[in-house]
This record gives sequence, structure tokens and C-alpha cells, in this order.
Amino acid sequence: MSTYVYGIARSSHPALPEKTDGVGDPPGPVRVLTEGPLAALVSDAPEGLRPKRRDLLAHQNVLAAAGEAGTVLPLRFGGVSPDDDAVRAVLREREAHYLERLESLDGKVEYNLKAAHDEEAVLHQVLADNPELRALSQEQQAAGGGTYEQKLALGERVAAAVKHREARDAVLVQEALEKAAVECRPGPEGTGRLANLSFLVEKERAGDFTAAVEALGRDHGHLVLQVHGPLPPYSFVE
Repeated sequence: MSTYVYGIARSSHPALPEKTDGVGDPPGPVRVLTEGPLAALVSDAPEGLRPKRRDLLAHQNVLAAAGEAGTVLPLRFGGVSPDDDAVRAVLREREAHYLERLESLDGKVEYNLKAAHDEEAVLHQVLADNPELRALSQEQQAAGGGTYEQKLALGERVAAAVKHREARDAVLVQEALEKAAVECRPGPEGTGRLANLSFLVEKERAGDFTAAVEALGRDHGHLVLQVHGPLPPYSFVE
């Protein structure tokens, strides 16, 4: 049977959650495969595994339980190996790499932050920062809105100004928060947001990081910030 892999830790990890419920229906018990200084958290891989909510939560719960007592290199959902021997072979082949990553991630967690603009607030901000656009908008309003061509031209200029503001604010968000983090990495881009960033944060400085997020939102009311964490450091495991 194929082997499902949740993550990799040191074999000396104090509390790897054996016999915890893993993925599958019925859920497969989690077990630990040890190879030299490394250990892998695994279970039997169910056939036809799909990213259903129950299985996604099971994957996260196994990693969360393991991460409470020590460092774990988390795998993304869906990591399947042909069998236990194949997992042990990878642990042997990449032992030096995994040990280096474990050491670099000791005592650290991930916070993911997505930033977007409040549309109405950023429009006011753009007009406040651009006297020419503000005056043009006021003139058109006084004239009853202006012609279709005038409205279109103004809309295009405002949209370009908002786009420029997005680029500025993406830099602002990263620079404001990376001071409280060890490392920052960009995530996949998405529509409707100006930044998707993952921050590697020392557990002892987690309060500093969340305080920095709160201060950023307080000082820049046109930003909408969504922060998720602490999480296993998914984005920092090569």
C-alpha cells in the first residue's frame, strides 16, 4: 500500500503523534518511520484521496500536534510515496538537507498575510494625494458628472492611480512587517489583492509581529489585512 507523508522531524523529537487519526475514511492511524537522525510522520494512503475538508483538517491537525513540541518540516497536502521503504530511502538520500532545514526552522512559525484595498477608502486616498485628479473630479461633479467621454477619461486616470498605489502599498506592507520576521516570501498572486506574503517568525517574537500587523492596519485605514497563523512553515521548506 502507498504511504501518505505529513512531515519530517528529527528522530529525537519529543512527542511525535503516533496513532493520531490521519487522512482517509475511516481515518488511518499515524505512525512514525525512523531512519537515522530523521523521522517521517506517515499513514497508509487511502485510494482516491481528494482535498476534502475532513482530510485537509486531519493533515493540519497531525502537523499542529507534532509542531507543539518541536520542529517539523510540513509537507503540503497530498504527499504520497510508493511505500515505507521509499520514504526511508528519501530520508537517507536527503539527510543533510533535511537536517539543515530543521535547524534553520527551529523555534519559528509561519504567518501568512493577504492585503487588499478598501475600494472606497483607497479612492479617497488617491484623490487626496493627487490635487489634479481631485480638482478634475470636483469639476465634473459640479457640472453634473460630465460627458460620457469625460467620465471614461477620468475613470481611466483614477484606475491607473489606484494601480500605482497598489504597487506602493505592496512594498509598504512588506517593509512594515518584515522587520518583525526572520524571512519573507511571496505567495501566489491573486485577483483583488495587492500582496500575498508569508513571514517566518520566531515564536518568541510572535506578539511583535501581530502588533506590527495591527499598527499597519491602524495607520493605513485604506488597507484590508488578513493574517493567518501561527502555521507550520510550509512556505519555507524546499
